[in-house]
Amino acid sequence: MRLLVTGTSGYIGSRLAPILQRLGHDVTGLDTGYYLDGWLYSDPRQLSTMPRTIVKDLRTIEPKDFAGMDAVVHLAELSNDPLGENNPEVTYKINHEGSVNIARMAKAAGVKRFVYASSCSVYGVGSGDAPLSETSPVNPQTAYAKCKTLVERDVAPMASPNFCVTFLRNATAYGASPRMRFDVVINDLCALAWTTKKIKMTSDGSPWRPVVHVEDMCKAMTCTLDAPVEKVNGQIFNVGQNSDNYRVKEIADIIASVFPGCEVSTGPASKDNRSYRVSFDKIAAGLPGFKCSWNAPKRAEELYNLFKRIDMSKETYEFRAFTRLKQLRYLKQTDQIDDEFQWR
Repeated sequence: MRLLVTGTSGYIGSRLAPILQRLGHDVTGLDTGYYLDGWLYSDPRQLSTMPRTIVKDLRTIEPKDFAGMDAVVHLAELSNDPLGENNPEVTYKINHEGSVNIARMAKAAGVKRFVYASSCSVYGVGSGDAPLSETSPVNPQTAYAKCKTLVERDVAPMASPNFCVTFLRNATAYGASPRMRFDVVINDLCALAWTTKKIKMTSDGSPWRPVVHVEDMCKAMTCTLDAPVEKVNGQIFNVGQNSDNYRVKEIADIIASVFPGCEVSTGPASKDNRSYRVSFDKIAAGLPGFKCSWNAPKRAEELYNLFKRIDMSKETYEFRAFTRLKQLRYLKQTDQIDDEFQWR
C-alpha cells in the first residue's frame, strides 16, 4: 500500500515507519518536528528505512497531502495526560478537531483505510476490578483522554464500504525507541532504576494499568492494514494482552528484579484516581495475525541492556526532548512556538 503515517518522528512512529517499509509498503511520513532534538540510540535497520517525511503541523494538512494514498495511520497528537492538561484548549484543537479533519480529508481524497491510535486511557476510572471491554462505558478523566473519545465518536460515522475505519485503543506504551519517551511508566521506572538504583514512587502504587510494548502496538497496526475490511471496519480494539494488566507497584517490583541493587519505596495514596484493568479478548480473537510477542519482565531486560550498551547517564534520562511536556515548554519559553503551539 501507499501509506501516509502521521507522527513518524515520534516515539511510536519512528519504530512503525521502518517496519512498514520493510514489509513492502510505500510510506510517507508527516510530522511537525517538536521532538527532533531527542535521539537515544541508532539502529541501522531503522536508519536505512526511514521514510520521506512532510514537515507540517497536522492543523495545516491539505487535501493534496493525501493524493494517491491507500491508507492513513494517524498517530500524531499531543500525547499523554500531563501535556494535554497543560493547555486543554490547544489540545482540543489539535487532538480532536485536527484528527477529525484528517479523517474527513482522507475520505474525500479517496483513501480506503483510516487507522486511528486511540488509548485505553478513555476508560479512566474502572468500576471495581472487572476488566473493561470495548463495549464498557468510557470515563475519561483528562483532556487527552476526552479527545480520544470525541475522535472515535465523530469519525465512526464516516465508516463505509469504501472507507474502512479502525480504532486501536492502545494500553500504556513502553519499550525502546530512538525517539524515546521517559514520561510513560515502565520507561520512566526503568530509567530511575538505572540512574539512581531507586524507584521512589509518589503514590502507593495500587492503581491498575494495562501496558503494551511499542513493537506489539506496531504489530496491531500492520495487522489492521492487512486484515479483510469486514473484520476491522468500524471496529474498536483494545491493544495488549490480558496478562499485562498490572498494579503500578507490581511493575516497580518487576523492574527492581531486573536492575541489580534497585530498591523500591512507595508513598501515600494518590489523588490521581485513574485505575483500570482492560480485557484484550476481542483483539486476540478478532484481529487476524495479532498476538503480543513481549511482556513486561522480558522488555524490562531490553531496556536494561539498552541503557548498559549506550552507557545512559542521568543527564540523558532528564533531557527535555525525552519528556513531552518538558520539550513543549522549552520550545515555548525559547519563542520557537507560540501559544497555539504553532512554529514561529
